[in-house]
Amino acid sequence: MPDSENPATTVTFPPAFLWGAATSAYQIEGAVREDGRTPSIWDTFSHTPGKTVGGDHGDIAVDHYHRYRDDVALMAELGLGAYRFSMSWSRVQPTGRGPAVQKGLDFYRRLVDELLAKNIKPAITLYHWDLPQELEDAGGWPERDTAYRFAEYAQIAGEALGDRVEQWITLNEPWCSAFLGYASGVHAPGRTDPAASLRAAHHLNLAHGLGASALRSVMPARNTVAVSLNSSVVRPLSQDPADLEAVRRIDDLANGVFHGPMLHGAYPQSLYVATAGLTDWGFVLDGDLELINQPLDALGLNYYTPSLVSAADVSAKAPRADGHGASDHSPWPAADDVAFHQTPGDRTEMGWTIDPTGLHELIMRYTREAPGLPLYITENGAAYDDKIDSDGRVHDPERVAYLHGHLSAVRRAIADGADVRGYYLWSLMDNFEWAYGYGKRFGAVYVDYATLERTPKTSARWYGRAARTGTLPEVEAV
Repeated sequence: MPDSENPATTVTFPPAFLWGAATSAYQIEGAVREDGRTPSIWDTFSHTPGKTVGGDHGDIAVDHYHRYRDDVALMAELGLGAYRFSMSWSRVQPTGRGPAVQKGLDFYRRLVDELLAKNIKPAITLYHWDLPQELEDAGGWPERDTAYRFAEYAQIAGEALGDRVEQWITLNEPWCSAFLGYASGVHAPGRTDPAASLRAAHHLNLAHGLGASALRSVMPARNTVAVSLNSSVVRPLSQDPADLEAVRRIDDLANGVFHGPMLHGAYPQSLYVATAGLTDWGFVLDGDLELINQPLDALGLNYYTPSLVSAADVSAKAPRADGHGASDHSPWPAADDVAFHQTPGDRTEMGWTIDPTGLHELIMRYTREAPGLPLYITENGAAYDDKIDSDGRVHDPERVAYLHGHLSAVRRAIADGADVRGYYLWSLMDNFEWAYGYGKRFGAVYVDYATLERTPKTSARWYGRAARTGTLPEVEAV
């Protein structure tokens, strides 16, 4: 029986395997008006009535900006070896243009120094969805200039922190930025223009390539540059040729639109054909694909649940069960004739099916897609309805089982020849979960949103033991 199916199996990881946790700036920092920071699209979106559950926003979030030392101490207590966080573009380069604000950079300098003092490796993500609002007002990601502004920001960040931070990630989940932000509108900036979403996808790709070059121009050669993709594991409802064609269509939009140019220097030809009714792709200029196709030092994979699709009657008006929020507008341009289905099995509070086999499948795909390229799982985790018990503890055995299953799938992939170098749990602590507000708890550390007190959950202690020993404790050992 595979490790991912047998909780009692002892699973040992390579000695150099990196055990980390991840967060993003807008979800945890707060302090949105301090030290020169200007609004991002998520400040605007979350303060727009009806856009987030309960009208929640990140003005305070979990106040990491002021509590970072305590948070780093907690990471060290848990035994984490790495911490992946994002920088707020609006905090570093207000309005997305011009010189850096040193007070903003100083926050990240202090955070990095604190991490290094505790022997925790920092990994910086430059962009986790929080575009400066003034750049959105100028057109946002559908405009080519935004990619060049990103390259300037990347150079600023690399110059300031490249001497101490070795692991860099240009973009986190550009699929969400492009298609949830500009097609379905469930994420900031909340636009619903499918043609604009395809332009946004290309300019995010261009930003990655330009940003990677900018980083390398100012950093030591030892530093690594990666990107984090939420590549989908897309499965057919049946083996009917129409369902298999639906898989290819969604795979192009979920995966090929990014890994095609990033890894291979070309978009899938089938993507051009499928979206010809929306755009002629004239925004792809000569030389763009070469700029995007920068050599990567590693690839980050974010995984939560697989997708199940089939061909559909375009006139049918059934709810779209793709797990990406409710909207009358689809995040899948030119794919209205594809139906999404709820996959069978237990689900998290997000309604996402728990399926570690999908993570193994994803890792092995990119082992074939980009042979020789080291992989990191840069996000994986689950939301549950966690509560503090009468004993003051937060027991979350469901999350422990989730982590055991998915980490076992990672180890099985390593045994099958995949070069997976590390795993970043999403998330270090409960936080602002985008349009879901504070109602979905992904953290290994519980946050009381009234007092902001942190309480490590059972899963945090379990994961800490795994990080310290390189071996997965039994699920029952909590």
